[in-house]
Amino acid sequence: MDTQRAEVTAYVALGANLGDPAQALREALQRLSHAQGVRLVRASSLYRTAPVDSSGPDYFNAVAEIATTLTAPDLLTALQAIEQGAGRERPYRNAPRTLDLDLLLYGSAHIHSATLTVPHPRMGARAFVLVPLHEIAPRLVTDGALKAVSGQSIQRMRSDR
Repeated sequence: MDTQRAEVTAYVALGANLGDPAQALREALQRLSHAQGVRLVRASSLYRTAPVDSSGPDYFNAVAEIATTLTAPDLLTALQAIEQGAGRERPYRNAPRTLDLDLLLYGSAHIHSATLTVPHPRMGARAFVLVPLHEIAPRLVTDGALKAVSGQSIQRMRSDR
């Protein structure tokens, strides 16, 4: 009997605003692409945004599309391990960070547990999520959703990958 799980398409938001945030995102994408049970399909450009509900320097953000055989909770654990490897600390809610990885979507799943909510509950209110998500998966972001966040400052960074 084959116990191989089918791949699920998931989307992960990446953000950082401490240290060298652009390099932190590039390294996180590299780590994500090497995580067991994860295949990096594509990643958006990097975007620079002002902090939202946070403080500190500007953030760099991106969104990655992955294919994974991990369950959503196991994927969350893998994302948190990558954050820890980048020195992520959580001294208080929305503190500036060396790396933040959020599971936005996991297939068509709707998950509401003590540790995980999918789709991500605030993704629809954040240009730093919707704009890079639209870049790599335009069918997932409506024109109305983009218009709703059009007042938030976001700058696409020149690619140096």
